[in-house]
Amino acid sequence: MSQVAIGQAVPDFEVPSTSDKTFRLSDYKGKNVLIYFYPKDNTPGCTTEGQNFRDSIDFFNEHNTVIVGVSRDSLRKHENFKEKQCFPFELLSDEDEAVCKLFDVIKLKKLYGKEHLGIERSTFLIDDKGVLLHEWRKVKVKQHLDEVKEVVAKL
Repeated sequence: MSQVAIGQAVPDFEVPSTSDKTFRLSDYKGKNVLIYFYPKDNTPGCTTEGQNFRDSIDFFNEHNTVIVGVSRDSLRKHENFKEKQCFPFELLSDEDEAVCKLFDVIKLKKLYGKEHLGIERSTFLIDDKGVLLHEWRKVKVKQHLDEVKEVVAKL
C-alpha cells in the first residue's frame, strides 16, 4: 500500500475499533474524517489531546466531521482509556502498524538517550469524498486543537 498524499484519495483501510466495531474508511463517505495518531494511551500528552477533541465534539459534529484516534495499543487498553476519559469517538488499534505506515507516522524517536521506532503525533483531515485535505505532523498538543478547528471551519 502506498502512502497518503495531500490532494489524493486515501486508500480504503480497515482496522479494529473500540465499541466492538471495525473501522472502514469507506463507511464514512459523505463525512469528513479527522484521524489523529498518538503514541500511547494514558500518557499526559495523549490524554490532553484526546480531551481537547472530546471537549470540542459539538464543533466537529456541526461541521460533519468524525474523529478517530489511532495508536498501536490493544483494543483492551483503548476501551479502558476511552471509558476513563469519556471519549465520544472511537479509538483504532493498529497493532500491526499498517495504518501508521500508510500515513507514514512511524518515526525514529529518542527517549532517555535511546532510539526506538514510535508514532509521531500527527493528524490528518480527509474530506467527505475520501481525499486527504490537510495534515499536521510533529503536533504540539497545546495549540493543535485551534489549528485543526481553523481548517475544519472552512469546510
